[in-house]
Amino acid sequence: MKRTLSILVPLLVVVVALVVGSSGSDGPKTSAERAQAIAGTVRCPECQGQSVASSDAPAAVAIREEIDRRVAAGESEEEVQAALVSSYGEGVLLNPPGSGVAGLVWVLPVAGLVVAAGGLALAFRRWRPSTAGPPSEEDRRLVDAARRRRRAGP
Repeated sequence: MKRTLSILVPLLVVVVALVVGSSGSDGPKTSAERAQAIAGTVRCPECQGQSVASSDAPAAVAIREEIDRRVAAGESEEEVQAALVSSYGEGVLLNPPGSGVAGLVWVLPVAGLVVAAGGLALAFRRWRPSTAGPPSEEDRRLVDAARRRRRAGP
């Protein structure tokens, strides 16, 4: 029972953390907030690993203006990102899509954690103190001899 609880409690904590982390707010409401949120997911083509929302490079300014224009026209986040991907390629997205080869970026770390947790559980399950069987006649003779020597004194 104690072993089961020691496995279930951390597992429950992880599941609750994942659920809480994945449940977000309703998202940005205004067009400016939506455009800013989309700009935060798009990589600046001139900057190393920086979003167009935080870059002042000319290309980032042009992409932000395109995002603003598309959001004002009523396009969804997916439509804006699809248009940017068609113009600049998949590398323009800071977060890779969850499908195809890019999906491995999301799946492999989780799979690695699951395999590691399973390996640890298996190792701990097998890692028990060995239980000795009943003493043999030889063991009893040795114990009796040791007791006699001890009674006889030094």
